[in-house]
Amino acid sequence: MNELATNFECFMKSFAEIDIENNGNYLKLLSAVSKLSGLFSESAVPFINYRVAENIFCRSFNAGNLSRSDTAFDANYNSLGVGLKTFVSNGSSSTEKVAEFNSLSRTLKDFKGKDLAVKLGEFRNDRINLANRVYDIENSLYHIVARREKELLLFETDYNLIDVANIHSVKDNKTSLQFEDGHNLYTFNYSKSTLFRKFIIPQSAFRLPIDIIEDPYSLLLELFEENKNLKTASDKLVKGENYVILPLYGIQKGEKFIFERSGLNQWNANGRKRDFGEIYIPIPAELHKNYPDFFPKRDQDFNLQIPTGEIFTAKVCQENSKALMTNPNKALSDWLLRRVLQLQEGELATIEKLDKLGFDSVIIMKDEDGDFKIDIMKTNAYAEFSSKTA
Repeated sequence: MNELATNFECFMKSFAEIDIENNGNYLKLLSAVSKLSGLFSESAVPFINYRVAENIFCRSFNAGNLSRSDTAFDANYNSLGVGLKTFVSNGSSSTEKVAEFNSLSRTLKDFKGKDLAVKLGEFRNDRINLANRVYDIENSLYHIVARREKELLLFETDYNLIDVANIHSVKDNKTSLQFEDGHNLYTFNYSKSTLFRKFIIPQSAFRLPIDIIEDPYSLLLELFEENKNLKTASDKLVKGENYVILPLYGIQKGEKFIFERSGLNQWNANGRKRDFGEIYIPIPAELHKNYPDFFPKRDQDFNLQIPTGEIFTAKVCQENSKALMTNPNKALSDWLLRRVLQLQEGELATIEKLDKLGFDSVIIMKDEDGDFKIDIMKTNAYAEFSSKTA
């Protein structure tokens, strides 16, 4: 098989078939949510919010939900990366967003025509490969829920890397760039810095009939009247209580940058001879001020789990508890610098590298036992987090 292709062909059963064979809840939940479409629309086309579709999929198939980190995949199903799409389509195809490159818009504006198509392919492939590394993804595919009047069409299709060497049929106009790579048709919207792909709906797609309830409000009233003691959610993310977001950068004169001799590049600091694995993730003083009880006390060890499931021993340290480090420190650098960023020993981490990969922050989540997890977060995630701080 072409190394640029995923092993979509090796995934023989559709998720609809898996659900039916296991007497699962996936189709039941999709149908139930679709029947409530009258809450949001008067159309005969079922309405399903894309986040709801993602949550239903992950719950039904016990898949890891990756949507929070905004990487290339939405779910991890036994090391199968799954891109989840739900869209309205009355024809045999639909063109849908597959990637945004807002953080790279200034870089992309210097390219035109086929050169731009090649650069887009490289950036798109970099982000897919990043997700492969972070979550130990071995193969990948798209799972599609197409919505039509009174039915859903479910099917799987390839999640190929863009075949950069085979880019052809490039068409350019004032608003967009279109190109093919021998596998798929792509369109890049200039104003939104967004890449779209054309998805073909196969004749063999699984059809799920949907009868939308005429009065869903009455159903909800009956439901809550009959079930007054429904369990309420206790595991939702609450800022400062069970999660915070940390930036991997600093800001100087309004511009983001990576410190050359501290943080991710502490190994490059002046003074004593340092190991290439010596790094830390900066913890802003403002975060300690707003959420003083989130992290353990300085130099107190705690468990920190990375997305692949490996668990590091970590602590906050240095003056004013400004650093998140692991013991050994090399564990953090092996994961973040070598595996995720793919930097060589002696190579500086830069904001340009982070922008290229589409992330510049990490999320730290804490459970009731005081154990922590870490994951990457999309570009500007910390800025959004800190701007909403009460």
